[in-house]
Amino acid sequence: MSQLDPRAAKATSVQAQDESATNVEPQALKITAASSNPKMFTLPWHMPLATWPQELLANLPRGISRHVVRFVHVGDEVYAMKEITRQVAEREYEMLRRLEKLELPCVTPIAVVTGRHDREGEPLEAILVTKHLKFSLPYRALFARNLRPDTAERLIDALAVLMVRLHLAGFYCGDVSLSNVLFLRDADAFSAFLVDAETGDLQMTLTEGQREYDIDLARTNIIGELMDLSSGKLLPGDVDEIEVGNRLVDRYHSLWSALTDTDKFNPDEMWKIEKRVNKLNELGFDVDELEMKTAEDGKRILVRPRVVDAGYASRKLLRLTGLDVQENQARRLLNDLDAYRASTWREGEEIEIVATDWMREVFEPTTRMIPREYRSQIEPAQFFHEVLTHRWYLAEQVGHDVPMAEAVQSYIESALPKYKLDQKAVDALNEEADSGVVDDEYTYNDPDDDGYNPDDDPDAAVWSH
Repeated sequence: MSQLDPRAAKATSVQAQDESATNVEPQALKITAASSNPKMFTLPWHMPLATWPQELLANLPRGISRHVVRFVHVGDEVYAMKEITRQVAEREYEMLRRLEKLELPCVTPIAVVTGRHDREGEPLEAILVTKHLKFSLPYRALFARNLRPDTAERLIDALAVLMVRLHLAGFYCGDVSLSNVLFLRDADAFSAFLVDAETGDLQMTLTEGQREYDIDLARTNIIGELMDLSSGKLLPGDVDEIEVGNRLVDRYHSLWSALTDTDKFNPDEMWKIEKRVNKLNELGFDVDELEMKTAEDGKRILVRPRVVDAGYASRKLLRLTGLDVQENQARRLLNDLDAYRASTWREGEEIEIVATDWMREVFEPTTRMIPREYRSQIEPAQFFHEVLTHRWYLAEQVGHDVPMAEAVQSYIESALPKYKLDQKAVDALNEEADSGVVDDEYTYNDPDDDGYNPDDDPDAAVWSH
């Protein structure tokens, strides 16, 4: 690990032990955390996760997992809890911390909890704690809604971007699938975030063979998952599962090539370097460093990006407005900012000043109109994007511009309800998710248990920050 990026090498004090190692289990509860949320102490760590009281749980749709997973209210936060063996929990926490330090798209690791015992002193599995990715959904929850026919392809495109970003950083996924990824809406596309790093490995660089094996395994997993959706009548009938799986491979190779290939230019064609950089910017990547050298014949120049970072548009928008949003959302908001600048005849004015006025006069008044019951369902930037699209369609229908307030109200009444996933659907999804658990102990039902009282917890906790 010492040769890794220093950010990753020094990401955590947790050093996971090999599963075959004979390590003594902690005798007292130990919480190693990247957060100092004091409410962590009050949770019923002495109870199997499957039996935690309903009043602690957030009823959000869960993805299929081999392990018991629950969303838990911890103060003002919602955390995802996964019950697994200590070695696996420590290793995954360590891996997620490293990925987080490298600014890769993954869930935020909060803690690993070991040394758990029930009231009779019997050992319980460890728990990995991650922060719930707000506004995200597992893929099955997305298909439970009335989505566009090309939803499967848009998810695959997001997954291809995720795998390229992980591979560029030297992360081998090991068993990537739709099930171990969460999706956020990103304008008309999706963004994918790794939620399960259990089988992954972080290296200096990956060989072509490692990358190809990883992407082929992902293709196989995805085809199986889509066939499962089809059998449950959640997938549109005209979707070819194998074709969608093949799309992942094609999109991955196309993006990898765009980010890593070497271009050959004549000395009088240096303008093509800017064209290459602009193309990468359009794909959502910043070029941090270019390698340029003369070819062996001395007549051509070889140019290859050495360091690329995702988030070109989102970083620009963050600098101008303070809004931290997904890449495609940022691109759409920047376009609206440019349109506002032109419509107010302020092309010659500092863009930072115009952006401040755009926020105050356009973005904030629009997003304040999100009904309270939908504020946990849709991101403000996504709401703004969809209102702009809705406004365009309205203008096309009536043949003239439509006031923003009128477009917002029309969107709220006609389109926003699609974001609501009714409780019956959530319950069905979670029941299905639980059916895939292979290491649960659902027989934990103590008839004498009259509920959880944090004051009765006998365990002594050791807090490591």
